Amino acid sequence: MTASMEPQVGLQFEDDRTGLSVETLRRAMADNLFYVQGKYPEIANRNDYYLALAYTVRDRLIQRWISTTRAYVKQGVRVVCYLSAEFLLGPHLRNNLISLGIYERVREAVEVSGLNLDELVEQEEEPGLGNGGLGRLAACYLDSMTALEIPAIGYGIRYEYGIFDQEIRDGWQAEITDKWLQWGNPWEIARPDVSFEVKFGGQTEFYNDERGWGIRWIPNQIVKGIAYDTPIVGYKVNTANVLRLWKAEAPESFDFQAFNVGDYYRAVDKKVVSENITKVLYPNDEQLQGKQLRLEQQYFFVSCSLQDMIRVHLLTGQSLDNFHEKFAVQLNDTHPAIGVAELMRLLVDEHRFDWDRAWQITQNTFGYTNHTLLPEALEKWSISLFGSLLPRHLEIIYEINSRLLDEVRRKYPYDQGKVARLSLIDESGERYVRMANLACVGSHAINGVAALHSELLKQTILRDFYELFPQKFTNVTNGVTPRRWLVSSNPRLTGLITSKIGDDWIKHLEELKKLEAFVDDAGFRQQWRQIKLDVKGDLAKYIEQRTGIVVNPESLFDVQVKRLHEYKRQHLNVLHIITLYHRIKQNPNIEVTPRTCIFGGKAAPGYYMAKLIIKLINAVAEVVNNDVDVRDRLKVVFIPDYNVTLGQRVYPAADLSEQISTAGFEASGTGNMKFSMNGALTIGTLDGANVEIRQEVGAENFFLFGLTTEEVSHLKTNYHPWDYYNSNPQLREVIDLISSGVFSRGDTNLFRPLIDNLLQRDPFLLLADYQSYIDCQAQVSQAYRNQEHWTKMSILNVARIGKFSSDRSIREYCQNIWKVEPVKVELEAYVQSQAGLKV
Repeated sequence: MTASMEPQVGLQFEDDRTGLSVETLRRAMADNLFYVQGKYPEIANRNDYYLALAYTVRDRLIQRWISTTRAYVKQGVRVVCYLSAEFLLGPHLRNNLISLGIYERVREAVEVSGLNLDELVEQEEEPGLGNGGLGRLAACYLDSMTALEIPAIGYGIRYEYGIFDQEIRDGWQAEITDKWLQWGNPWEIARPDVSFEVKFGGQTEFYNDERGWGIRWIPNQIVKGIAYDTPIVGYKVNTANVLRLWKAEAPESFDFQAFNVGDYYRAVDKKVVSENITKVLYPNDEQLQGKQLRLEQQYFFVSCSLQDMIRVHLLTGQSLDNFHEKFAVQLNDTHPAIGVAELMRLLVDEHRFDWDRAWQITQNTFGYTNHTLLPEALEKWSISLFGSLLPRHLEIIYEINSRLLDEVRRKYPYDQGKVARLSLIDESGERYVRMANLACVGSHAINGVAALHSELLKQTILRDFYELFPQKFTNVTNGVTPRRWLVSSNPRLTGLITSKIGDDWIKHLEELKKLEAFVDDAGFRQQWRQIKLDVKGDLAKYIEQRTGIVVNPESLFDVQVKRLHEYKRQHLNVLHIITLYHRIKQNPNIEVTPRTCIFGGKAAPGYYMAKLIIKLINAVAEVVNNDVDVRDRLKVVFIPDYNVTLGQRVYPAADLSEQISTAGFEASGTGNMKFSMNGALTIGTLDGANVEIRQEVGAENFFLFGLTTEEVSHLKTNYHPWDYYNSNPQLREVIDLISSGVFSRGDTNLFRPLIDNLLQRDPFLLLADYQSYIDCQAQVSQAYRNQEHWTKMSILNVARIGKFSSDRSIREYCQNIWKVEPVKVELEAYVQSQAGLKV
């Protein structure tokens, strides 16, 4: 190994214009280890070799990146700017190798060097830039925009620490600092020359100059935003777009005067305060300081991003009059909604546009994607906090609101309720700025993320805006990228599919329809089953290594991995597990379809009920997994620290996908798509994108249970969970088992808050849906016993999942909202090769 990793001194160019031959790749790895990292093979560890390989691959992205940037500038294209507080990217290395089409060449180069590619891929630390579906959707969309050759920039925050790494201690979630940057990030390039000042606090004042009256913001704090760029390469195209993340720094990081008089803490105080802004993803916002930091984060990255767009636009020699013609800015939920007020400030205050023209540009620039139906999830900020931090923006929002409400009163002269609901300021009790209202009025397009979600938006939380601006509303059902969630995470199944229908499906997922021709092929079904069993075997080994629990790969892998929240109803899943366990205890010889129930997901640090559900899952696992009566017919596993990397192990191994949220609460979901794309069957309610998945794969290939959205709405007006508890003996026994302390080592109080919440309030109707869920799970168990038929349903789920590619979603955004066309990028030759440099 050591001999083959020695660097080559001097520049050497063989007849390899692409820099992708096996020998060139091997030599580049050796050079990066030696010259970039200052290591030689005898002292290099696995992470050093991973970094050497990552730098080698990144170097080969640069050619595409530069060629892409030049093409966009030369052609004067309109660029999509995707503003998101999260980008849950997942590891880069494997995906970049696949997109560049060099996976096998790199594997050979690595093996020639005496290394193992799989081990180096596993070495990569996952970027701590996101938490849940919002951030993962942003990552899928970046992948698809680039694969479809759409000019795009992703804008976000370079968090130094992720939300947290999760450990399980005595069944409870423990939060550990996510130090994802501790060993460096080989994929990013710092751009200290691309920096902007961001203001906070202070006051505003009028002034008069040769151009007339204006307003000047005099802040009491200024923070500098520094750009860090990560290339996002498209699958087998020359396009490489950019993810630009902002890091906060102090304009002057050291106060020499304070230092010289012995005040050492004050000497670096501004640096510490400034850098706190991009320190951690989603700081706990239960206290005022946490809320302020959240707002600072949002404004910081939005201001940097908009200033960057304006800088780029002016560099082309154009006027800001046509800014909206060159940039389509998408607000990924309400986190970047402050962008509406910030663009107005930049245009009116900094570039002296009159209000009406600035407002026209602003509205035509922004689109707004809503991701929730929960009123409490719509961000709002107290006037006192908002005004103290962003005084000029509060003035602008008041002006926007005044003009909006004048329009509302003209259209609805006798409806004060509508005026109050549409107002950007919530006047009830303590006054708040409503960020969703700001996003709605300041955008030309508003979209939901599933057909049902978009309709419910118009009927519920955004009903007044729909009645006022019906032309703004549209739907774009979410999608996921098949490159990450099938090609990269499930290479065995990818190989089988490609052997039958070719590889066009990777860019045109609707091509999977061709698999239907093989459903009745017994040999194909056997291959399909064997691949699933092999992948399940891999996950079983990982589970044993990570948790010590031994599971049977031939059992039904029943999986629920997602953020822990009461509306997602992981505790309904637990009630089913306890039901099965109780049946076995009552009759140890009962015939049961062997089942392994797998959970994963993080609870927000301040969300006690979600943390208690995690404790319940682990408490039930402890009892069930160690009961001799169960005899491996039922196993329960909670895999800690769920993230993209773990998802890539879990989705391909699942037999059953649990999508059991209360109907009308999940906006879309994307895990449901990833599971189905990998051949899992879904048990679910008619919620979010489940509705459309069921329509596409066929009702006969989907396990449906539970109340509909309409039934949920009707029942909640007069719901008495005690009635369900008292009238259903099986449910009563399950609840009583938890209350009795069977799963809490005799402690009858541990799960009391959970039980009391279910029996007294049950806001997400678990007890109402319990029996339907139990009956449906019985159908699942029965169906799994017929492996031939189960395999047919699995194949059809994959064959009919084409609609749920993020490529389709992006095409719809481009056509209906962004008005952006693909741009072909021609690769430019290496400068060195063109110059004919010689040693």
